[in-house]
Amino acid sequence: MDFFDELQAATAQERQTLFSLPVIREALAGDVSLESYRAFLTQAYYHVRHTVPLLMTCGARLPARLEWLRGAVCEYIEEEYGHEKWILDDIKACGGDAEAVRDGQPSMAIELMVGYLYDLIARGNPVGLFGMVNVLEGTSIALATQAASTLQQRLELPESAFSYLSSHGALDIGHMDTYRDLMNRLEDPEDKKAVIHASKVVYHLYSEMFRGLPRSQSRPTATEVRHAAV
Repeated sequence: MDFFDELQAATAQERQTLFSLPVIREALAGDVSLESYRAFLTQAYYHVRHTVPLLMTCGARLPARLEWLRGAVCEYIEEEYGHEKWILDDIKACGGDAEAVRDGQPSMAIELMVGYLYDLIARGNPVGLFGMVNVLEGTSIALATQAASTLQQRLELPESAFSYLSSHGALDIGHMDTYRDLMNRLEDPEDKKAVIHASKVVYHLYSEMFRGLPRSQSRPTATEVRHAAV
């Protein structure tokens, strides 16, 4: 079995736990409140702003035997640079306070996830960072391809409020094709073990983040929010 398929099989339970969460099921059905969408963007900002620094740190720590992987990390950095700015723009477009988000603090789950990944690179096996890629890009593909357009219609928001989510549909599908090829080139059992373990940890913490998102029974639309503010 190729390692990519082994990774998916090894993390199937954690993935199922994430996609079984009510808020995820609602998002995939396009049934999410404006408050919940803003909260999702907020937490996304707090981990996406670390993507490039994490990749840079990982690339610096990779051993010479994985020079081919370092090259892939360099390409990934170029593609990911600045995506956190897209999120702040989306927050503004849906009526949120982007400056407050930029200067704010993440949820405990995201703070722990980011801290774990830095520690993994510094004290563990830096290849484990690719466990994060497995979780976050796989999840964003599902949300982007299945939920973005439906959420836009439900919440009555402009396309400019979905630049981050919508762009990660086709973009991350391409990334996952590359990711599959990269993971299948890994040979060291310890590298594979690190990726699987990190995937499990990130799945758990990412699920905790989604559990903390607000769920409104009334789920007001953007139009309703504007009317209420008048």
